[in-house]
Amino acid sequence: MYSNFMEHGIEYAKQAVKEDDTGNYSKAFQLYMNALEYFQAQLKYEKNQQIEKTIRERCLGYLRRAEEIRAVLDNGGSVPASNGDASVAAQPKTSPKPKDGGGKDKEDPEKAKLKAGLDSVIIREKPNVKWSDVAGLENAKLALQEAVILPVKFPQFFTGKRKPWKAFLLYGPPGTGKSYLAKAVATEADSTFFSVSSSDLVSKWMGESEKLVSNLFQMARDSAPSIIFVDEIDSLCGQRGEGNESEASRRIKTELLVQMQGVGSDDHKVLVLAATNTPYALDQAIRRRFDKRIYIPLPDLKARQHMFKVHLGDTPHNLTESDFEKLARKTEGFSVKDVLFEPVRKIQDAEYFMKSSDGMWVPCEPKQRGAVKTTLQELDAQDLASKVLLPPITRADFDKVLARQKPTVSKADLEVHERFTKEFGEEG
Repeated sequence: MYSNFMEHGIEYAKQAVKEDDTGNYSKAFQLYMNALEYFQAQLKYEKNQQIEKTIRERCLGYLRRAEEIRAVLDNGGSVPASNGDASVAAQPKTSPKPKDGGGKDKEDPEKAKLKAGLDSVIIREKPNVKWSDVAGLENAKLALQEAVILPVKFPQFFTGKRKPWKAFLLYGPPGTGKSYLAKAVATEADSTFFSVSSSDLVSKWMGESEKLVSNLFQMARDSAPSIIFVDEIDSLCGQRGEGNESEASRRIKTELLVQMQGVGSDDHKVLVLAATNTPYALDQAIRRRFDKRIYIPLPDLKARQHMFKVHLGDTPHNLTESDFEKLARKTEGFSVKDVLFEPVRKIQDAEYFMKSSDGMWVPCEPKQRGAVKTTLQELDAQDLASKVLLPPITRADFDKVLARQKPTVSKADLEVHERFTKEFGEEG
């Protein structure tokens, strides 16, 4: 049955070339995309490596030409003419190659500059966030271990058509631990970790952004096994055709599509990991490139209890296990990071301090023995700032923060993510 995919793909490609040659670009675009869908389906079943390589090479050209047509049509301009023929074996339409035969030597300094600009996004030191530090999210951790850890440690498991996942999309409300989970991946994986944001890839120089994307993926392949983490990918790859979309944005998405498709590359040791709070805002073609899409929900009761301990870390406190459990029950939909600053606020607002047994100044009540009327600013003026000790976090601090906070995630926000999960959630 799968052989029909190839036949349909060839037929659609043949029609696309014909329409492209006659200037019917809108129809040609749709036919190119139809051809790509069938060729992608064929690749899932194709066992002949030479045929697979040929299909990937063709897809690269078809995709570039389709995106070139789409970008210009969306902008109301004219489409540059193609230079291919209509035969099935013809090379698909691509942008003309530079005529300068000595181009390679001229590109080397440019590539060096781009790589130097991207060098800062490589995490050379492990973030020291372990799987055990991530509260809950067991399904997400298991899937990422399957994609990142096992292929490196047990490559013999992934042969033939059993290949590691190539792209993960983590989506969910803000503050649910998506970026934290990515840091755990960086810590636990024996891989080079590239962490980028949209601002790292969007350049003010025309034509620079897509080169940054291309170089990022090339650097990842050169450093394989490696992981590329793109935070807030929706800001880089929003829906095409939106009124505020720029030409540069279209080109970035086109290049990202090409690189994520992995055409022309036999490398299976580069994983793309991305996070978004607004999955519906993501371009559909980009979304389809993620063969695993995992919902990162709000933490459950047990996870919230664990999160309190993780966020407090070694910060002094006097909370008991019972306190953590009670707080977890009261904090569904809340963020409690604010509580870490309560001791600082106490110090700033204090009007009385006293000396502890070890000679440190701590805030106190006016009637306490040894209380001195002074402020943090006055102590600082006396060069005593280093002698001021922050009080430990108490249960009362948590109660105070919870009394003034509202849930960070609304019911409507959760419904949006749950609906997306039903429509486009986890695959594979």
